[in-house]
Amino acid sequence: MICGVDEAGKGSVLGPMVVAAVGAASEDLFLDLDVKDSKLLSPKKRGHLFGLIEKTCSIATVIIPSETIDARRKEISMNACVARAHAAVISRLNPTTAYVDACDVNPVRYAQMVREHLHDRSCGIVSEHHADQTYKIVSAASIVAKVVRDREIGLLAETFGTIGSGYPSDPVTVAFLSSYMEKHHRPPACARMSWKTIEHLIADTEQRALF
Repeated sequence: MICGVDEAGKGSVLGPMVVAAVGAASEDLFLDLDVKDSKLLSPKKRGHLFGLIEKTCSIATVIIPSETIDARRKEISMNACVARAHAAVISRLNPTTAYVDACDVNPVRYAQMVREHLHDRSCGIVSEHHADQTYKIVSAASIVAKVVRDREIGLLAETFGTIGSGYPSDPVTVAFLSSYMEKHHRPPACARMSWKTIEHLIADTEQRALF
């Protein structure tokens, strides 16, 4: 078995990060599937492909809540956190080779970071930037990670209302955070407290209260 690994929500200020691995005997399985980087697909197309991938491939996912990310970032870097999660899903599938979308500026160094957390060190790690555009099996993993994370964001929206995508570049997310902070004087439970976006909002709220 080979597997592809990717994540969704690494840079999000709200909600979890989801890491997914998709395993198959060969990439030939994806010849008839229009898999590509999940960001290039509509939600409807991602959902359709997710169903097909789920039926034909082995899948492993890890959902890391915002509070866990905050706790881990006190001890390790975000890249190290992602590498640990990549290794976790790879270990569940136990492939001979894993293709990963490198989070570090140095792909070789990132491969070593992942390998250090593997139970089976004989698994080959192919670490490349933009692997989700190069390898269809990594594209499949990106689709799974994105669909699962979107579901998690949907569950959060049921609790908090309209929160957008959860990314600091999303005006809807920023508007939600500003409104929530103004009303409650603290970030929502789904926020990543270690993010600069939250630190700035807290500082702005405290400054307005002072004046």
